[in-house]
Amino acid sequence: MTRYRYFTAMSLDGFLADEQHSLAWLLKQDIDESGPGNTTAFLTEVGAQVMGSSTYEWVLAHDRDWLPEIPTFVFTHRTLEAVTDRISFLAGSPSDHRVSLEHAAGGRDVWVMGGGGLAAEFAAAGMLDDVDVSIAPVTLGAGKPLLSGAYDLKLKGCERNRDFVVASYEVRGPLNDG
Repeated sequence: MTRYRYFTAMSLDGFLADEQHSLAWLLKQDIDESGPGNTTAFLTEVGAQVMGSSTYEWVLAHDRDWLPEIPTFVFTHRTLEAVTDRISFLAGSPSDHRVSLEHAAGGRDVWVMGGGGLAAEFAAAGMLDDVDVSIAPVTLGAGKPLLSGAYDLKLKGCERNRDFVVASYEVRGPLNDG
């Protein structure tokens, strides 16, 4: 069964990027590329990825290696250029596209790459199963949050990868105050 997995990194105070969408703070952290929470191992389980338009534009400008050779879906209301034939643009709710996303993943997982607003839309649609996050030893004070909204998570495990704490959570659902 296809799982939807939000695999990302954040600052200790919960931000994916600073207020200017920069990841410069992240890219200078010490990490073992083959250690716990590494992208290469994660990608062996993934058949498709989704991201928002801000993430897509950042990837194009800074590191196109973050566009693996799998179907990639960019949620946007804007007109953007596809840089490979594996990129498609979608509008609307994640649930509107569930069948096509799972078909594209071919029985493997879907990587919800970013950002926090899009991940929250997947969670609200009941389409976010796991949050795998590498937590960097830096605070930003403000920026783009890990997840927009209030959700109940269950810790599945955590490890250390040099500067990072790598934590894996199961998404239980919306946070209920009762």
